[in-house]
Amino acid sequence: MNLAEMGARLRGCLGLETEPVAVMLMKPDEEMAAYEAFGLVRGYRYCQLVMEARRGLALRIEPDGVSCPAAAAAFGLRELPAQLASGKGLVGFGIVSAADTGRRMFAGMPRLPGRSISGIAASPLASAPRLPDVVVVEAQPEQLMWILLADLNLKGGQRRSSDTAVLQATCVDCTIIPFLEQRVNFSLGCYGCREATDLAPAETVIGFPGTLLEPLTGAVEQLGLKAIPRSRSKLACESFRGRVPPAGRPESLFGHSLQEKRNS
Repeated sequence: MNLAEMGARLRGCLGLETEPVAVMLMKPDEEMAAYEAFGLVRGYRYCQLVMEARRGLALRIEPDGVSCPAAAAAFGLRELPAQLASGKGLVGFGIVSAADTGRRMFAGMPRLPGRSISGIAASPLASAPRLPDVVVVEAQPEQLMWILLADLNLKGGQRRSSDTAVLQATCVDCTIIPFLEQRVNFSLGCYGCREATDLAPAETVIGFPGTLLEPLTGAVEQLGLKAIPRSRSKLACESFRGRVPPAGRPESLFGHSLQEKRNS
């Protein structure tokens, strides 16, 4: 599989402004020669590693370099600190109002077995040294919607669902779950990734296992033949706004046409 070609096809069809991110969960016995060009970093949260890879950097981090204790626990690198495990830490952040709520959120956190990986590498998909364990895409919801619809097509119309605690969106929701369950998972984001990265208010995140990269890309391209451009054309909305308003409905509710707004 040509990963550079796959990355270009996915980015081009969806109109992504930044790179799909290849995440390699490095095995203890993995050959390190493939990662010589990856910068070794410390003091990064996992979501910050993804942020940098999304914008073109190839980086790797070792267990003691992951600064977020919740992400480190999710990846099986360290134990979750008692203050977080009890839920009291989330109360302190103002995320939950009751410690027991926070405790339950962490108790249900999917995680890798302890010490099952020796580090994490992330890069633009196009420059990944091998098929990634997970592909993470951060973009506008409309763009990510097509990945989800592509997956629905691959599953023969079976409804798609997401698993989230609105906590650890990048690490757990869109990396750990796709890896462990070998499926697409999506999130609206979380307190941590929105505070610690440049993820915009109008952006969110989706993740899928690398094994789905080729079929998902093909399914997205199929959608790009008709569904994507037609939906983005807003023809039905233009037609609706071009009608004469029904009697008794204020003209102001219809506003200006989309074309007028584009030309303004």
